[in-house]
Amino acid sequence: MLTEQSAATVRATLPAVGAAIGEITERFYARLFDAHPELLRNLFNRGNQAAGTQKQALAGSIAAFATHLLDHPEQRPDAMLGRIAHKHASLGVTPEQYRVVHEHLFAAIAEVLGEAVTPEVAAAWDEVYWLMANALVAIERRLYQESGGLGPRAWEVVERVEETADVVTFRVRPADGSPVAGFRAGQYVSVGVTLPDGARQIRQYSLSGAPGGNVRQFSVKRVHGGTTPDGEVSHHLHARVRPGDVLELSEPFGDLVLDAAPGAPVLLASAGIGVTPMIAMLADLAATGHGGPVTVVHGDRSPAEHALRADHETYAGKLPGAAVHFFYERDAGPDHRTGLVDLADIAVRPGTRAYLCGPLPFMRAVRAQLIGKGVAPADIHYEVFGPDLWLARGR
Repeated sequence: MLTEQSAATVRATLPAVGAAIGEITERFYARLFDAHPELLRNLFNRGNQAAGTQKQALAGSIAAFATHLLDHPEQRPDAMLGRIAHKHASLGVTPEQYRVVHEHLFAAIAEVLGEAVTPEVAAAWDEVYWLMANALVAIERRLYQESGGLGPRAWEVVERVEETADVVTFRVRPADGSPVAGFRAGQYVSVGVTLPDGARQIRQYSLSGAPGGNVRQFSVKRVHGGTTPDGEVSHHLHARVRPGDVLELSEPFGDLVLDAAPGAPVLLASAGIGVTPMIAMLADLAATGHGGPVTVVHGDRSPAEHALRADHETYAGKLPGAAVHFFYERDAGPDHRTGLVDLADIAVRPGTRAYLCGPLPFMRAVRAQLIGKGVAPADIHYEVFGPDLWLARGR
């Protein structure tokens, strides 16, 4: 909770800070990477930096956190904090790094806003920063404890499956032969690789197999950049990694996890590579014999580009209460629908718990349709691949 004096100062200066936050984060990252180039090489996603999405997410989260403190002083924005903390924990972020961020962020604020940053203004925004940072540190400490305190470990690739022309599934097991711990359906792991230029880059990939067993499975879509750089880690994994190779994986993290009562109706909606966490959830529902109705919705360009399609159909077929709706932009055939996902004539039962994953426009559209059909907003959960611009901007 902000002190009364700081709250008044933040409220008065939030419009100015908000208007300049894009420039502030631009300068912040420039300063940070000048002082610590190893962070860009070995921790931060160089693709997101080049595309500007990480800057947008940071700017949005700071502004959203400050706004929440003013509008709801009695509570923390735990949904936003939890999502950020899971990502940080998967990357191995430490409390000391928050001090490094503070140094360069506040130097950037002073550079951009100049004389407007009086001692009183600096103190108020310092309080905002440390409220957010200390909350994240506390959540991350708990996540590290829950994961057993294990950092990244070496995992051997035991199988590689070409799902589509641009999606590969990797099955891995601990290189030291240690047991494979369980995870919750919907979680992801961070995968670290050393690229040809010597940089160690890390990306998160959803676990796309059922929890349990002696291997873990994740699926990687090769990212074609278009107006932004190609995905350097996805291209590396596709081109270079084969059975017998060793990858560095974190423990599983992520707050989009299957959590439905045994008889509750569930809806799993995905588009494109957003299918991966939904496959794990569907596999878990099938393995546990979920007795409630399950609605499976997926949208893709074509059946040939629908990754893990056989698993999608197989797991749904094991659930007697499952209804499957696949939408394809082309080549849908007589058994599926042509066009974008549309829930207009799909039954959505009262009390449905919905899980979404895919591009932001898809999730926004599906969420709006679900709310229109009576699903409570609190029962709609989602995963964004990459910086969460949706949460930072507010839904």
